[in-house]
Amino acid sequence: MSTKVADHVLQRLREWGVEHVFGYPGDGINGLLAAWGRADNQPLFIQSRHEEMSAFQAVGYAKFSGRLGVCAATSGPGAIHLLNGLYDAKLDHVPVLAIVGQTHRTAMGGSYQQEVDLHTLYKDVASDFVETVTVPEQLPNVLDRAIRTAYARRAPTAVIIPGDVQELEYSAPTHEFKMVPSSLDSSSWTATPADDSVRRAAEILNSGDKVAILVGQGASGARAEVEQIAELLGAGVAKALLGKDALSDELPYVTGAIGLLGTRPSYELMRDCDTLLTIGSSFPYTQFLPDFGKARGVQIDIDPHMVGMRYPYEVNLVGDAKATLERLIPLIRSEERGREWYDTVCDNVARWHEVMDRRANLSADPINPEYVTRALDPLLPDNAIVSSDSGSAANWYARHLTMRPGMRGSLSGTLATMGCGVPYAIGAKFAHPDRPAIALVGDGAMQMNGLAELITAAKYKDLWEDPRLVVGIFNNHDLNQVTWEMRAMEGAPSFLPSQELPDVQYAAFARSLGLTGIRVEKPEDVAAAWHAGLEADGPAVIEFLTDPAVPPIPPHATWDQMEATAASILKGDADRGSMIRQGFKAKMQDFLQGREGRDKKSG
Repeated sequence: MSTKVADHVLQRLREWGVEHVFGYPGDGINGLLAAWGRADNQPLFIQSRHEEMSAFQAVGYAKFSGRLGVCAATSGPGAIHLLNGLYDAKLDHVPVLAIVGQTHRTAMGGSYQQEVDLHTLYKDVASDFVETVTVPEQLPNVLDRAIRTAYARRAPTAVIIPGDVQELEYSAPTHEFKMVPSSLDSSSWTATPADDSVRRAAEILNSGDKVAILVGQGASGARAEVEQIAELLGAGVAKALLGKDALSDELPYVTGAIGLLGTRPSYELMRDCDTLLTIGSSFPYTQFLPDFGKARGVQIDIDPHMVGMRYPYEVNLVGDAKATLERLIPLIRSEERGREWYDTVCDNVARWHEVMDRRANLSADPINPEYVTRALDPLLPDNAIVSSDSGSAANWYARHLTMRPGMRGSLSGTLATMGCGVPYAIGAKFAHPDRPAIALVGDGAMQMNGLAELITAAKYKDLWEDPRLVVGIFNNHDLNQVTWEMRAMEGAPSFLPSQELPDVQYAAFARSLGLTGIRVEKPEDVAAAWHAGLEADGPAVIEFLTDPAVPPIPPHATWDQMEATAASILKGDADRGSMIRQGFKAKMQDFLQGREGRDKKSG
């Protein structure tokens, strides 16, 4: 039997080790779908409810496996639907390949049905590599280069294949003029900076008395080295949200997340340090980094295009985090540095944990969302994979979940798009079918697309060795993050026509699919519900009726800022009384804990 172009596409993917393709069918990829039938569904075609979800699942798969995520869609509308997930991959530096169909070559340029200029459409999102295959001999080089580029640049790439080309008999490129051969081998490599740069970086770090380290996802392969250099420098370590699982939160000097969703000790670490070492992070919010001129800086990043643009670093070390730290650590002198800074950082972290425990245990109507996440924390298995959607749920994920060695966690860090939480978890289940996955999702994101993707979870649950996929929903009938941003940033009360959400019976919908569904209306039932979800023999949905008035207070919020927000609320917010009470109670925990700390020192 002859081999068609579509057959060779799937064969080449298998040769690259691709085991799953997340997609949605359409006539623009009919040739590929027929090839899947001939190939006994290898690699496995995972059908989502929407092409955007296919892209998100590919991103989740890539984030939690380190391997290439692959998604596929038809021409026109299908290819367009992939864009949001592909931009998520682009901005968070994740290797993803999109394979999309196109109208037949004979119809191109004729304003044909579903004809879109895909090359132009994808030129930004897949800026590192996008190409259209027009003849069979072009295929191996285009596909191989797309995959190599996705891995090397940690970026999305795209291959566009017109429908009629998919049906052509495959013929390999020949040894002739204007033919481009290709090969599969892709040897590993490691980038390291020059010796002189490493020495200059060591001099800066050795001269600092109060060293702060900021890590991102680029430090995830260098856990032991980050711990070693932090202990040698007596440094505190803050984490960008994409690097939440790069280092254990159980270490006493790890201050947690940084930024608006971050912690008070991370804010204090950056405010008071005299030296900053950034490893594998492009955290963009300069206002949360040390004041310019106050701290000397060193950066380590594998991407030369991403260095030197977030802070005025004196030395930018371009290289792999692990390999670079292995060369830097022997040059660090620890014996001359006192312990006062280190002890201060650790004390700040310990006090913060007490504050957060107090906040989580504050009463609310009906349930405090901070308590929902706090109750989950000790129940998480050591091999759990946690995804968070964007919105107020990300605040509680950032501040209340303790990442331990072996656990993984991620969210849409740079694009901060809604709707990624559930498809990320599904992608994680295919990357690691033997591990439990937990998604923390607001009711807005759940209504946007999470409900539909429960159907996908129900469809594939029997393929997972560990069938647990727990979706925890913060049901507060409000697009809560934007509501609070309006109050704090715009000085405006909540605009109910845009912010208020209908009450959906999420647990009942899950049960209609044959999944576990639990609705929690009282705080005393929260822990038992998490237990039940984590012990279920398949996917579970737990909806918690949470209080929208619990404020995601930024770590640097002062009493003056709290009063300004309260004043804006009093202009006419429908929920103004309860919000002021909850905000006051939450901020009081900072005040009380700070006073207790001072009393202990004075005593």
